[in-house]
Amino acid sequence: MESPTFDAIILAAGRGLRLGGAIPKQFLAVGGQTVLARSIAAFASHPCVRRVVVALGEGDADAFAAAAPRHAGAVATVVGGATRQSSVRAALDHLAADPPDNVLIHDAARPFVSASVIDRVAGALTDGVAAIPAIPVADTLKAVAGGVITATVPRDGLFQAQTPQGFRFQPLLAAHQGADDALTDDAGLMEMAGHTVMVVDGARANAKITTGDDLAEARRAFGGRTAVGQGFDVHRIVDGGPMILGGLTLDVPFRLDGHSDADVALHALTDALLGAIADGDIGSHFPPSDPTWKGAASDQFLRHAIALVSARGTVTHLDLTIICERPKIGPVREAMRAKIAVICGLSPARVSVKATTSERLGFTGRGEGIAAQALATVALFEDAP
Repeated sequence: MESPTFDAIILAAGRGLRLGGAIPKQFLAVGGQTVLARSIAAFASHPCVRRVVVALGEGDADAFAAAAPRHAGAVATVVGGATRQSSVRAALDHLAADPPDNVLIHDAARPFVSASVIDRVAGALTDGVAAIPAIPVADTLKAVAGGVITATVPRDGLFQAQTPQGFRFQPLLAAHQGADDALTDDAGLMEMAGHTVMVVDGARANAKITTGDDLAEARRAFGGRTAVGQGFDVHRIVDGGPMILGGLTLDVPFRLDGHSDADVALHALTDALLGAIADGDIGSHFPPSDPTWKGAASDQFLRHAIALVSARGTVTHLDLTIICERPKIGPVREAMRAKIAVICGLSPARVSVKATTSERLGFTGRGEGIAAQALATVALFEDAP
């Protein structure tokens, strides 16, 4: 008798909004590999898995190829939908042309799933139709409304569901074909369809990366190092406003002169980030000789640097100092901090903006230009290049 076949679906179409980063969390690196690459590898290397299909977000094909180069040509991909269920359905439809006996559905954001967890889920399908790994709830649960506790929920018998969730293929496909997109996992869908869902032991290490703290904790588990980059830039002031500074458009009758929009503050921050990962400077990534960048908005330079850093570590702090006599920075300081934080996908608490003058000395003192210097502190994972 032939062994039953198992295919695996990796869900990687989410945007990771709760993480608040510049790029989706599945494309970020932890310990030298991206979250997505780790999740794919866990199933691609497992002896019971016949093939893997990855559900990606619209337009994420290039990001996938960069995030998982070893797997990009070896696994199939489909375009996922706006909900988890719609992504699963797209992958199931793809597999239906050559259907497996069983399917394992896994969140890409759980990069540390072990072979033993996969074994337990797969083993449960020998006698069952559906199975999930889960761990007992360890903390006291509180029902809260309006910022106050309304009830204490007994935790006896409560479990946290994990992935991979395993199912017989045909019953799951049938359940999807008759369902809407309201449910957050396939086990719930199978329950609604009247199937019994078995529970096997999960693992606390099989945690889902949801928040920035989760990502930082995962990276700390691999060790790492701290790097600091410095950036400095100067631009001349010319007549005719408005001025672009720190990502803001300032209504003043003068502006900064340069090949791009000449945002001296964002240029300094960009160079500081590139310096922290030893990846050249703003001119090497966006040459002033290239007409593509004529008049370009500098926030795209900063976003590019943030994406490069995010592939190797985490930005822990940005410190910007603007040196000028005009315009006055104090009235727009907080708005500038908030704008930079949004561009970089950081909390404003991690962005410092300061201003000073040169006591009427030099070109800044004469109001002929603005200088900016910046420091970027970055936590790099252990095996970052």
